[in-house]
Amino acid sequence: MTTTCTHAAGANPAPTPRTKAGCEECLAEGGRWVHLRLCLECGHVGCCDNSPGTHATGHFRAEGHPLMRSYEPGEDWWWCYVDEVAFEVDGAPPAPSHP
Repeated sequence: MTTTCTHAAGANPAPTPRTKAGCEECLAEGGRWVHLRLCLECGHVGCCDNSPGTHATGHFRAEGHPLMRSYEPGEDWWWCYVDEVAFEVDGAPPAPSHP
């Protein structure tokens, strides 16, 4: 594990979310989530690893998109799956809001 992310340079800090209603897979399956995560490459909205589906991590494994950020109101931290490090980006806009 590193202490810095080698993938953040040039990342889109606020991509357009593919849904604002919740975790894409949970919505399709009738599941539930605890917290939401937003893929910084494609805007996929998935549930966190404390959720039954762990769809954000599943998205990383399927697509290889290394960066996500919290999609929770008031949180602005990011996570790099490849480097296994959480971090914040100075000056990054807040994540797009959701209901």
